[in-house]
Amino acid sequence: MKTKGGSRTGFPRRELQNQREMAFSKTGKTNKDRFSIVLFQNRVKLWYDTLTKKKLHLKEDIITMKKILTLLSVLLLSCLTLWGKAPKDIKIGATQIIEHPSLDLSRQGFEKALADNGYGDAKIEFQNAQGDVNTAQLIAKGYVDAKKDLIFTISTPSSQAAYNATKDIPIVLTAVTDPIASGLTGKNITGTPDPLPIADQIALIKAVFPGLKKIGLIYNTGEANSVISIGEIKEEAKKAGIGYEEAGVTSVNDIAPALDALLSKVDMIFMTTDNTVVASFALVLEKANKAGKPVFGSTEDSVPKGALMTATIDFYKIGYRAGEMAVEILKGKSPADIPYEKPKESLTLINRKQAEKYKVDLSIEALKNAQVVE
Repeated sequence: MKTKGGSRTGFPRRELQNQREMAFSKTGKTNKDRFSIVLFQNRVKLWYDTLTKKKLHLKEDIITMKKILTLLSVLLLSCLTLWGKAPKDIKIGATQIIEHPSLDLSRQGFEKALADNGYGDAKIEFQNAQGDVNTAQLIAKGYVDAKKDLIFTISTPSSQAAYNATKDIPIVLTAVTDPIASGLTGKNITGTPDPLPIADQIALIKAVFPGLKKIGLIYNTGEANSVISIGEIKEEAKKAGIGYEEAGVTSVNDIAPALDALLSKVDMIFMTTDNTVVASFALVLEKANKAGKPVFGSTEDSVPKGALMTATIDFYKIGYRAGEMAVEILKGKSPADIPYEKPKESLTLINRKQAEKYKVDLSIEALKNAQVVE
């Protein structure tokens, strides 16, 4: 401790100086030697004092850092409590109206996006309504009662069922033609619609079959997405000078007789993404082949299965993007702050065997970038 007029040791400076004088006189050191020794002592003292101060500052820095880390830990814990859970504790309900490859691809894309963004351990419960709207409603109610953290809906009927069941649990949809027209406009819902590139589809048909006069349209009148698509197809067909015949169904049991009546009146069957009809694709293709009429598909998987061609969207990609939106929501973002996002690209595919059967010229400009399926 430093005292007034003294040194850190408590001795008066004068006494210390006298002791130094006596020490030097005994050793016989000259004034020059004395100066060198004192200078060395002062340098050692300065070095010691500097080191001591650095240690003190280091201690203060460590204490400050500990306080900052503690504060950050509290804030992080608060964020986790307010904004989300650990991935393994998250419960997601996934609901799909019916099983078919395009919708299955969307689900796969969704799950991959979760895994790629650190949510691969989330508990996903998947249920298929098997084409029944009442079942879709029961599935949605079950997810609400189970207090799922998020509901992922695939198709318009499944999305409507979930939205009717809750206005609180976040809903992310995909494979919905027009969510706004379907009444899916709440603050707890967002996702990736799948509007077909109908203008491109009609233009493709016109380019491949310039003399085609009439297309046949078959769809479930109870599916809002199909009603919307059929309206747009009629409009674009009219612009291109192509006529149409339509047949409405209410279940898979109506499809066979509807096709029998339709095929004799048209040059081609134009399939939309109608869930009921797409699920009966094999039946549509069988009857069309017997009648010698090509089938224009609206899903990517339809061409490898025997449809002549399609201009469509990538259902895996829109499912993946829906998964990315779900991650944003699980991290704290409101669905109301995430706008619906339509696909930006389309795919053109043509079946080589079917092209040969109907004498399609694969070298035309409209098929320049088409993917030819063997």
